[in-house]
Amino acid sequence: MSMHRGNVLVAQGGGPTAVINQSMVGVVLEARKFPQVKRVYGALHGVQGIVDEAFLDLTQETTHNLELVARTPSSALGSTRDKPDEAYCGEIFKSLKAHDVRYFFYIGGNDSSDTIKIVSQFAQKANYDLTAIHVPKTIDNDLMVNDHCPGYPSAARFVASAFAGVNLDNRALPGVYVGVVMGRHAGFLTAASALGRKSRDDGPHLIYMPERDFNHGDFLEKVKQTHDRLGRCVIAVSEGIHDENGAPIVTKLQESVERDAHGNVQLSGTGALADLLTGSIKKELGIKRVRGDTFGYLQRSFLGVVSDVDQREAREVGEKAAQFALWHGVNGTVTIHRLGEYSVEYRLEPLEAVAGLTKVMPDEFIHASGCDVTDAFRIYLSPLLGSDMYESFHLRAPRVPKILKSE
Repeated sequence: MSMHRGNVLVAQGGGPTAVINQSMVGVVLEARKFPQVKRVYGALHGVQGIVDEAFLDLTQETTHNLELVARTPSSALGSTRDKPDEAYCGEIFKSLKAHDVRYFFYIGGNDSSDTIKIVSQFAQKANYDLTAIHVPKTIDNDLMVNDHCPGYPSAARFVASAFAGVNLDNRALPGVYVGVVMGRHAGFLTAASALGRKSRDDGPHLIYMPERDFNHGDFLEKVKQTHDRLGRCVIAVSEGIHDENGAPIVTKLQESVERDAHGNVQLSGTGALADLLTGSIKKELGIKRVRGDTFGYLQRSFLGVVSDVDQREAREVGEKAAQFALWHGVNGTVTIHRLGEYSVEYRLEPLEAVAGLTKVMPDEFIHASGCDVTDAFRIYLSPLLGSDMYESFHLRAPRVPKILKSE
């Protein structure tokens, strides 16, 4: 057991998820069991809150309320999009040291793991006993080493359910529908739309992911072919689709682009890509009923479609993080590994294995057409979606022969 007596600090960074609070509560409740822990603090708004010394004393929070918070989507402690450089991490370390924090847990994606790595290096140089653990989360499912990431299964369940509903709507009132889903570099979330299909002619009929170059002319041709064959077409598109030169399609189709604080083209929440693609379909193909939506942030913290598998695993990665730190006193990142038909185990890997790196969909998950997924992907995702997924059903009664109008 690690015997460094001191305080625990847990923080949440990046985009919220439906289960990130499970991980936070897992850390808190597990850490409160250990005698070397004096206080368990929570930083408000991630690393920004650490620098500002904006802490909650979670030692004084009731277990009952923590359990209620655990089942609530979004980041209960608040989050931040700050991406700390070395100087910023130096300020983080000063705050940790001032508050006698000996165990630091940061729940987030690959940027968060990079922050943990730099802060750990500061502690080592200062000969300060600090154990720092990265706890994984991201709806993008793009952390290296992990089979999948907490937060992704619930967001995927939302996407699959939403496209199943869109398909039903599109069957009733046929036309073309374009749904744009989060995913700058990895298409895992957009690909989840395929799990909403049940019948052979169900949508989405076309699925476009950033792992493949997007050709606008080929896209229009496939939309036309599908619409000619079925009288309708449902399309799922990753926000990060790009051309053969890596330029985001949204920049190719509009005159000016918005950029975020890191200089990246703003993809989420603008609605631009859906509008541009639907406008192109109307203009080039002459199809009158064309509609588009941008899912934006909807899938991150949506109530009512949370995967029970995701909840369980998100809690366990928090618990395991506390155990790795407080039993063994080692730095690292908690990772999820699949076993057998479906079970998982948790390991602690070096921070360098995930820090600043991005995982994309493997080739075996992407159909040869470049606009669909394979059975291998469906087998991969299916057990993550959890129990009690709604199913849709269609009428199967035969048509009555016409009398007034010849067939």
